[in-house]
Amino acid sequence: MAQVIGLTGGIASGKSTVSNMLNDLGFTIVDADLAARAVMVPGEKAYTQTVDSFGKGLLLNDGEINREKLGSIIFHDEEKRKLLNSIVHPAVRQKMNEWKETAIAKGKQTIIYDVPLLFESNVTHLVGKVILIYVNEAVQLERLMDRNKLTELEAKARITSQLPLREKLKLADAVIDNNDSIEKTRLQIEKLIKNWKMQP
Repeated sequence: MAQVIGLTGGIASGKSTVSNMLNDLGFTIVDADLAARAVMVPGEKAYTQTVDSFGKGLLLNDGEINREKLGSIIFHDEEKRKLLNSIVHPAVRQKMNEWKETAIAKGKQTIIYDVPLLFESNVTHLVGKVILIYVNEAVQLERLMDRNKLTELEAKARITSQLPLREKLKLADAVIDNNDSIEKTRLQIEKLIKNWKMQP
């Protein structure tokens, strides 16, 4: 029986780095962000519902959804964020399940669900255990400003749209401290794989 493990963190906490490490070690990564992109291409049901709900003004010349424009709308409007989530989340869950089933059919033992908003989206029931990638608030803010070229105000708005990392600490089964070097993070991952007897 394959085990499904959730991997989550906060924005700019280094979750992608850890996800890449696990991928390099042969684990199957089912990435919620990739699934979200896959369900938002022209022709997909979620794409059509989003355009119907938010208008054609969202579209780029090639028919793709302007993700930045959509992001700026929902970051400042709770109702619109809920509406978008009600369209996208079920479609993403379905897509992730398809990818998981494909991996299991290929004989994979451990599937990693890489979900940034695992707790916020109430999808912990989809996984057996949860790994949290943790950084201090100051480190998170600095990395986000640096990575996305944001002002402190913009970065804080994005961070506060998620459940604080210190709250997620109480909900996780394992915590990887990513405040330090990549090497220290890698050692923690290797130890966890051994402790949890994770097989790719």
